[in-house]
Amino acid sequence: MARDNRDNRDNNIEANQSELEDSVVAIKRVTKVVKGGRNMRFSALVVVGDKKGHVGAGTGKAAEVPEAIRKAKQDAEKNMITVPFDENNSIPHDFIGTFGSASVLLKRSKEGTGIIAGGPARSVCELAGLKNIRTKSLGSNNKQNVVLATLEGLKSLKTPDQVSQLRGKSVEDILG
Repeated sequence: MARDNRDNRDNNIEANQSELEDSVVAIKRVTKVVKGGRNMRFSALVVVGDKKGHVGAGTGKAAEVPEAIRKAKQDAEKNMITVPFDENNSIPHDFIGTFGSASVLLKRSKEGTGIIAGGPARSVCELAGLKNIRTKSLGSNNKQNVVLATLEGLKSLKTPDQVSQLRGKSVEDILG
């Protein structure tokens, strides 16, 4: 996954492999046509998370499916982000995450809502540890872009404390 991580350095975390869970979002058979015929390989998209606010996604390609999944897991552990929660185990505010032509609307929800999300976005939200959230995939349905748009949206969220520090005001002034 060739992504520019310069703007993401402060948001990355060290992954503790013992407590990470993973979810295989997609496995594709990809073909390269060469002079002697076709070379078949497998591409895997995997999301990993600890259900405590840390989640990441990665891709891997190999001749065998298990090897592709292993490589994707390693890539996902390198691209972990931290997700802020509110008191309802939801997100602090609504946001639209965009990656490529895929956009994912992330909506804050009250207690008891659960995770209302489509396949790729659902796996990201579950492994991040969110309990109450509504999402809507807008634009492209490409699984990789939807996962990355969801991660981009979650990475861009700010807590009221962070916003108050940026503006130089107290949290009560911003919320009230």
